[in-house]
This record gives sequence, structure tokens and C-alpha cells, in this order.
Amino acid sequence: MEMLERYWSAIVVFLRQSWVTIGETEVTSERIFGLVVILLLSWWGALAVERGIQRISRSRAGKSMSEPGVYALGRILRYLIWILGSIIGLNFIGFDLGSLALMGGAIGVGIGFGLQNIFSNLISGVIILLEKTLKVGDFVDLQSGVMGRVTEINMRYTRITTNDAVDVIVPNSEFINGRVVNWTYGEQYRRMHIPFGVAYGTDKDKVREAGLAAARDVEFTVEDGTYRAEVWLVSLGESSLDFELVVWVGIAGVRSPGRVAATYLWAVETELRKAGIEIPFPQRDLHMRSGRIEVQLLEPLAPAGAGVVK
Repeated sequence: MEMLERYWSAIVVFLRQSWVTIGETEVTSERIFGLVVILLLSWWGALAVERGIQRISRSRAGKSMSEPGVYALGRILRYLIWILGSIIGLNFIGFDLGSLALMGGAIGVGIGFGLQNIFSNLISGVIILLEKTLKVGDFVDLQSGVMGRVTEINMRYTRITTNDAVDVIVPNSEFINGRVVNWTYGEQYRRMHIPFGVAYGTDKDKVREAGLAAARDVEFTVEDGTYRAEVWLVSLGESSLDFELVVWVGIAGVRSPGRVAATYLWAVETELRKAGIEIPFPQRDLHMRSGRIEVQLLEPLAPAGAGVVK
């Protein structure tokens, strides 16, 4: 029993030992331990609140709010709880909150000297969450060439997963300052153009029938009273009549444009072959002239600096 009391006394002495003084407050091991507990509780509480909002949204009472709205609300509340917990923890160890103005000035100087990109990404993240122009699950095409599905939106960055299962971390400022094509923002259907060519002299009606048959064979095609597939003659090429199969596809097709285009091309080639329609090769006419030019082509050039053999 006496040994336990000695151990406990040693622990109390260690916890109350002063490490540094902030203002008039001594920072002890006990206060540092309390700060860690407060920060852990704030992180756990923020995560619990976010998950709780998501559970409520799945119930009947929460169906009035859209999924992107629920995601944005949960993320914003999470960050607010983190900030509040950090302020409480700093106040607990004796940090004078009145000096936040001085710290804000220091942060402003830091932003001016190189933190402007981080600050810009943080503000852009808040704008994205509030405006809801971008949501998890959207398929986007960025100005930088990144194309894929939005899988996570954070304060500083957004994670884009490509169709090759590659995660790309994109700074949030790129979504605010650059061009962003959101393929799934509003309408659920998109029109795709599949180019192909046939030989000159081919019956255009047969080409249309083959193209429409190919569209019907592909599962991505959407056809109803509003949306229907078409075959357009778009140009008279150098070696072929150039057509486009114009089809409407749903969300599954929008999120896999490369796979969808390859599937339609496969179906178009199959139907053209069934109809006996020729897909031409590029053709060039070569004219040979006799005389001086022919001799120069046949005679190899002498290396630079070489003498002339007589």
C-alpha cells in the first residue's frame, strides 16, 4: 500500500512539474495531458457529428436534404468543432486568446511571404462545400487534363480517382481558378459523338442503318421520346465519307467515356462488316518524274567535307 502511495505521489509530482511559463500560467505535464485529451475529444466529436448527420440523412426525416448538402454540412461542422476544440485546448494550457490578433498579423505576413497558396486552397475548399458546384461522385474533366470521379473533398485538396484507379490529389484552388467540366452536375444524360468513315460510293442509307443497329446493341444507349440515336454525315474526307454516330448515354456511360467510345466503335465495325460496307485505308497518289530529279534521288549525297572522286 505504501509503495502504491509513493508511485502515486511521484506521478502527481511529475504531472504538476512546470515545463514552461506562458504569460502568468505555468505549463505543466498535467495541462499538456489535458490539451491532448481535449484535442482527441474534439476530433472524435467532430467525426461522430459528421457520421450522425449522415445517418440522419438516410432516415425518412432527413430525406428532404440532398446528399451533397449533407456532405457539405458534415464537413463544415467537423472543421468548426476542430477549431473550437483547438481554441479551448490552447486556453486550457494558458495561451492568452487576446494575443490571437498578434498571431493573425503574423499569419498575414506568412501568407504574404509564401503561404498564399495554402490559404487560397483552404478558402477554395470552403467555397466548394458551400456552393455545392462539386460533390462526391461527380465525373469531372479539369483544365490540367485530369479526368475522373470525385471521391473526397477536403479543406485543402480534392481527391480525383481516374478510371484506371489512380488517385490524383488536386488543390482546391484549381477548381475555382481553372476551367472545370462537370459531366454529372445537372442532367443525367450526355450526348457522345463516335466518328467513323466509309469508302466513297457507299450507300448512305445503309451506313445509317448499320450505325443505328450498332447503337441498339450497346447497353449504354438511351432512347426514348426525347433522346434518340442519329448518324450524321459530317465531312467529305480525303479518303472517306466521314460519319458520326451520335448517341445519348446515362450516368454509367458518362463516367467511362473511353470505354464507352471503344464499345461503340467495336459495334459499328461489326455492323459495317455485316452490311458489306468497306472501311477505306488512306490513299495517296505518287507521281514519278524522269530526268534530273530522278537522278538526284538515286544518287547518294556525299558526306560533308568529303572530296569529289573523279
